[in-house]
Amino acid sequence: MESRSLAREVALLVLGQINEDNIQNYQSISLDQMLDLALDTLLNHWREQLDYCAEQIEVAQDELSKSDLDKLNIKNIDNARDHLISCVHKSENIINILSDSFELSKLLALGDRADVREDALQRINLVITQLNIINSSLDNVMEGWRLKRLPRIDQDILRLAYVDLFDLKTPIPVTCNEAVNLANRYSDEQGRKMINGILRRLQK
Repeated sequence: MESRSLAREVALLVLGQINEDNIQNYQSISLDQMLDLALDTLLNHWREQLDYCAEQIEVAQDELSKSDLDKLNIKNIDNARDHLISCVHKSENIINILSDSFELSKLLALGDRADVREDALQRINLVITQLNIINSSLDNVMEGWRLKRLPRIDQDILRLAYVDLFDLKTPIPVTCNEAVNLANRYSDEQGRKMINGILRRLQK
């Protein structure tokens, strides 16, 4: 993984573990703690995804049971198939994330990746020190929606994209591409569409 892309992902995962209780002391986070925080976020994300898969399988089983009672009920069978397909797609996504995340943790564990950690910490610092300004700017382009109503992971993807655009002067195509890549890995279809739309309006 390219070092800046890796730094963005680490920053995203660490931001997910920073809340109102520890935001005042975030600068005291050591490099080792940063890795622990990132992995905690990943574990929580995997757990949520797997819980979703389990729910879809259970719903599919219910639909198939109904079809057993109702001989040749095509609607129930179709519903079960839809739930199972959704579960398969989600499972494929989890496997891809797991594969990439093993690479992430391996690279972070190497001593020569201090540059990645420092870049990630810089991005985290920029987000937190300008949190109110960033939130307000994003709210202004959300057209009848509010940032706080989005899932936390989507909020943080947008905040990091803002930092890329306005603080780190990252080219617009690179910023959008990186945000979309993060959304593909950690958000859902609705989140990806929302992030795309907000970034397009933010550029203007």
